[in-house]
Amino acid sequence: MDKLYNAMSFTSELRSPYELRQTIRQLARLVEISVVINSTLEIDRLLQYIIEAAADLLDCEAASILLYDEQENSLFFAASTGSDPLELAKIPVPIEGSIAGKIFSENTPYLLNDLSETTEHYNQVGRQVNFTTRSLLGVPMRIHNKVIGVLEALNKRDGEFNGNDLRLLSVTASHASVAIENARLVQALQRANEELREANRLKSDFIAIASHELRTPLGVILGYASFLKEDAQGELSEHAEMVLNSALRLRALVEDMTNLSMLQKGKIALHLEVFPAQRVVLEAYQETRSAVETKSQKLKLHIPKKDVLIRADYAKMQLVMSNLINNAVRFTPPGGQIDIRVSGTKRKVGIEVSDTGPGIPPDKLENIFREFYQVEDHLTRRTGGMGLGLAITKGIVEAHGGRIWAENRAHGHGAVFKILLPRATKTLTPPRSDAPNG
Repeated sequence: MDKLYNAMSFTSELRSPYELRQTIRQLARLVEISVVINSTLEIDRLLQYIIEAAADLLDCEAASILLYDEQENSLFFAASTGSDPLELAKIPVPIEGSIAGKIFSENTPYLLNDLSETTEHYNQVGRQVNFTTRSLLGVPMRIHNKVIGVLEALNKRDGEFNGNDLRLLSVTASHASVAIENARLVQALQRANEELREANRLKSDFIAIASHELRTPLGVILGYASFLKEDAQGELSEHAEMVLNSALRLRALVEDMTNLSMLQKGKIALHLEVFPAQRVVLEAYQETRSAVETKSQKLKLHIPKKDVLIRADYAKMQLVMSNLINNAVRFTPPGGQIDIRVSGTKRKVGIEVSDTGPGIPPDKLENIFREFYQVEDHLTRRTGGMGLGLAITKGIVEAHGGRIWAENRAHGHGAVFKILLPRATKTLTPPRSDAPNG
């Protein structure tokens, strides 16, 4: 006759020193099991440990874990002692017509010491793996009140399964359910990270290939456009100049892609020299002056007269300053103001570029240095660019051992980009022939 037990209905009555020692041993084993399974995140090792621990704890011939497959609406053997897990996993166990299915669907434990008394046992599995089940104890495995599977113990070696065995298996199943769920979450996170790494690799490869392949045809376009502009007259010359300007913008984009690719792969080469930070700021100022004047903006410099030395790659720092000033020009309305400040302490050099534009939404401040990130919606934005300039700027600054961040102005509209670089103490490198004085 089938016997259905509720784990809460059993009482523990110790009648002898042997029973006390046995209970202490079992409790110690439960603690050990709990520690091990909650520190194991590799799912296959975890499942194997759980069934081996359950079989040892209950002193039975075998134990198994059946987990629920939502797509198939059936249970499958995730692990079982003494059997090939790959072969067992191929055998679905139906929810209807099996003891495991009954435990799962009714969310209640099941104890039967003589399987000859029931017709509910699904013995197809036993026939396929050549295992005869004589007695069975099974409990549901729950996580957040949801049943995810069944933990079974088979064939008690000495005597019969009892209420104490049911309590032990129920506690083991509770710990196991949490551990399995944690392992699944970690496994899903690892897969997501692997997919993300692969996506980033493909993106980096695309950027490198695209920038390389665009160089040759772009060089041809620039050459012919320059030739046409010099020789053509009138309207044809204007058309040639439009082609040339478009090609130059495209070249700037290709250079950005190349720089980004080198930064991503850690292959950026720095040609270090010692020079005043004022010098690279003044040169960037001269290069961007026409863009500032076109928008009737004011560009003010706040730089100390005494040299503030940095040890850096001059060309790359010039790119950093040009990116920051051009960014300020783009977002500052006509008639607005852009301020550039240079300051120094004994160990650090500070450079700031501030504007009177709309500022940066607080929830966007952490993202603006990401590759291809745009504060404005790509369908409605009013400013150009692909969102590479600030990412490249950040990479170059960090390659020099510095850091860069953005803030909104304390008073009024506008954003402030701040750079901190190590201050150089070595001898000044002689000015380059193509660098401005001052």
